[in-house]
Amino acid sequence: MTKTRSQWKCNSILTWYDIEKDVKILAEKIKNTGFRFDEISTVSRGGLIPARLLADQLDVKSIRVDKNVIPTKTLFVDDIYDSGKTFKKIISHVESPDNFIYATLIARRKTRYPKQLVYAKKTKGTEYIVFPWELLEQKRSKPKNN
Repeated sequence: MTKTRSQWKCNSILTWYDIEKDVKILAEKIKNTGFRFDEISTVSRGGLIPARLLADQLDVKSIRVDKNVIPTKTLFVDDIYDSGKTFKKIISHVESPDNFIYATLIARRKTRYPKQLVYAKKTKGTEYIVFPWELLEQKRSKPKNN
């Protein structure tokens, strides 16, 4: 069962500086895999901003958003690898899972990850990660004290 925001012990609020640093780390890790890809695919909700930033770092011109088919030789980008639910959904649409990388800025600390996962850093524990593009959403979702 996935936790709701109010069930996490604390939040870890990332800054744009953190994101820029993590994007550079992730870009280097992706380059070091030797994997060659033609385009980036992503989901609009969490992956669009990291995908755009990585496209700049990797000099990629094409970003596919919310497509049902993930072509061969595609880098998929998301903000966080958490429960694995998005990964499982995406991998089922990949034409060739061996020619696929799932890249995230953050990976929730686990003992095992899929072989296709490349990430910039792991969480320290069970903290809820708040990305800069989620700050307004985070404020709206906080319970109001009466």
